[in-house]
Amino acid sequence: EERVDMMKRSIEELNLSNVEVDSYSGLLADYTKMHKAVAIVKGLRAVSDFEYEFQMALMNNKLNSDVETVFMMTSAEYSYLSSSSVKQVAFFDGSVEGLVPSMIIGDLKEKVRKVKEAEQDGSK
Repeated sequence: EERVDMMKRSIEELNLSNVEVDSYSGLLADYTKMHKAVAIVKGLRAVSDFEYEFQMALMNNKLNSDVETVFMMTSAEYSYLSSSSVKQVAFFDGSVEGLVPSMIIGDLKEKVRKVKEAEQDGSK
């Protein structure tokens, strides 16, 4: 729910009437059938991403042969970026500007604050 909310706020200013942010618990192949999707679009940062995503694409195609997977490579500018690296930068009070949409920086800082408080409470 938290990530869905952040995604919705991140694209809000784009005014895209043909984009929907949703979440689903289960198989992606089942989700694509429910929504009559014809394609799954996946972003890739590196060759290591491709290996995993290629296996997932083959499995999804086996489960629902009516859907194709399309891979899009990121620009070199963002190839190093991952959620875990952003979380680590935020945890150690580094600047995450330019790494995440500006409208969710406050949410990320608040989440880090809560994690640090929980760690401090656990060590007492």
